Amino acid sequence: MDLELTDKVAIITGSSKGLGLASAHALAAEGARVVICARGRASLDEAAGALRAIVPQQTRDGSMVSKAARDEAVLAVQADVATAAGAESVVQAAIDRYGRVDVLVNNVGKAGGGDIVATSDAEWQSTFDQTLFPAIRMSRLVVPHMRRARSGVVLIIASIWGRESGGRMTYNAVKAAEISLAKAMAQHLAGDQIRVNSIAPGSIAFEGGSWWKRQRDDPKAMAEFVEREIPLGRFGRSEEVGALVAFLASPRASSITGACITVDGGQSRSNL
Repeated sequence: MDLELTDKVAIITGSSKGLGLASAHALAAEGARVVICARGRASLDEAAGALRAIVPQQTRDGSMVSKAARDEAVLAVQADVATAAGAESVVQAAIDRYGRVDVLVNNVGKAGGGDIVATSDAEWQSTFDQTLFPAIRMSRLVVPHMRRARSGVVLIIASIWGRESGGRMTYNAVKAAEISLAKAMAQHLAGDQIRVNSIAPGSIAFEGGSWWKRQRDDPKAMAEFVEREIPLGRFGRSEEVGALVAFLASPRASSITGACITVDGGQSRSNL
């Protein structure tokens, strides 16, 4: 299936590894021009190299794509999108090179703290500053460009623990806020032909990620966790989330907006 993403411009935050990189990979493989960003230069350069290697070498009509054009299809911006200046630099870099933004994938985020007594104001603030506010700022920056084009897609990588109770308290709260934000934006922006959806992954294992580390450190406990909690009998894979990102970003999903879609192997328990 042709997802009709050739030459679309997509920004993916927190995209040097994990779900962000998998999302960028899926979009680049479909011919989109991808703008990736992260705070670390070395990991960002490595990710950019990997993405350039999978940019299609032929157009849909069979014409060859030059190496220069394939290299130009990936833009790596070193920035901290948890700051207003960092978010602005990423969007401006995309506009300067490509002249537009068609897709925004809000992926960056973190959480800390423990229970309500043990979690400080600073830990609460950090969670919202590192997760919710980047999504707000990045969306606010790209929407005017999408409005002018009368077209666009905003996606937020949330979690099943935003749909129901689970995980760290701070993570639960901020992911619920992201899902709510996506729903509200979908309602507000539908008249501009801008679609907004959230994605709720369950337990996803990728190299270097938290579930991968837990499997490495305590394989027996993780095997028991999978048997108990995930009906499909395995952790999810980052590329499965990436595939959904590419589909939702595409015209093939043209009537899907305001939705929250799980990728969790049956792990979540919510009816909604």
